[in-house]
Order: sequence, then C-alpha cells, then structure tokens
Amino acid sequence: MLPDLWPLYGLSVVTPRLELRLPREEEIAEIAEVAGQGVHPAGERPFLTPWTDGSPADRARNVLQSHWRDLAAWDVASWALNLGVFLAGRPIGLVGLRAQDFPVVREVTSGSWLGLPHQGHGYGTEARTGLLVLAFDHLGATAALTEVFPDNRASQGVSRKLGYRPDGIRVDARDGEALISDRLRLTAESWRGGTRPAVQVTGMNSCRASFGLTRPELDRS
Repeated sequence: MLPDLWPLYGLSVVTPRLELRLPREEEIAEIAEVAGQGVHPAGERPFLTPWTDGSPADRARNVLQSHWRDLAAWDVASWALNLGVFLAGRPIGLVGLRAQDFPVVREVTSGSWLGLPHQGHGYGTEARTGLLVLAFDHLGATAALTEVFPDNRASQGVSRKLGYRPDGIRVDARDGEALISDRLRLTAESWRGGTRPAVQVTGMNSCRASFGLTRPELDRS
C-alpha cells in the first residue's frame, strides 16, 4: 500500500552487487546505526555539514532527522532523493540526488557515504553509477554535479573515474573558517560516451509526477 501512496517507495536501482532504494522505517534505523559506527577515520571532516561530529548516537539521529526532513519537504520544485545502499539485503550506506527546479534546469547534485567496513571495495563507484543511470537515462538530466574537498581522495577518485570534470570551486564557511570545495560536473554527453556495468531501474513509471516529468519517452523502466 505504501508505494501506492508514495510511489518513490517502489523505485529500485539494481547494480551487479547492490540495490539502491528508499528505505522503510525499520531500514532507515539500521542505516542510521551504520552511520553511528563510523563513516570516516577519526579526526577527518569530509562533509561541509558536520553531521558526523559527536557521539555514535548523535550521528545516527542526524541521519534519521535528515531523512525524515527530506521526505516531508519533497516538492517538484525542490527535492532530495535519499536511497539506502543494500548489499545482499543489508544496508551499508546512503546515496542521494538533489535538484532545484529540475523540470527546467535538468541538473542534479549527488552525495553519498558508506560505513567504514564497506569502503575500499568499489561499492562507492558502483552505487554512484546506479545513481547516474537513474539521473541520465531515466530522469533525463543534462548534467550531474558534485562538490568535494580537495583532500578527499576517495570521493575525488570516484568522480574522476566516472568522467566528472572540473567546474570551478565553491567557498563556504564552517566554524568560522573558509573552506574550498572542488566543483565537478558530468554531462549527459560524456556519460553516454563511457562504458559501465549493467544497471536495472524499475518503478520509474509511477514516479514521473514526483519529479515533474511529463515526457514518457524519458522513462525506460
């Protein structure tokens, strides 16, 4: 019944090893626990929003609050799609797409994190690939953007491996300090010129209205 009322719960992105989908209540609690156990080494601060600061319980609650807030605020003009990353049915992290005025602008911004034990196995690249298939091949995006600190080698490596190119910088304030992030951009043209593993997207047909899409030819699921 829930997908009938909120079609995004029926959306699924399956890569060779992973499934990306909107987590149910009990599953977002499990994902929050993964975050609580750690998503980066102690002493590092790879995110502009310092949601990983504090205790394990603080991190877990931050994940829950952010997830619920984005669901409640969903609007065609401004949305954030946060998908759980599941390996053999167990959650290992969270990935997301955000957009403003997507029916007109046709650009998305991505973000992600994986629990520490699941890093270094290629899951981050595989999950981002699934997101990009959804964005370009099913939502009809013209570009995908991401912002990452220059010293975040893992995220930088994933982005460049998938074909992102430099798109300037962004300067933000955090705790009274100016922080510079690299802006990276991947265009639909570059994306379609690359090779990638098979990805299956299902449930998109019921979700078109949630994204403000009116052209059925964009939906290949």
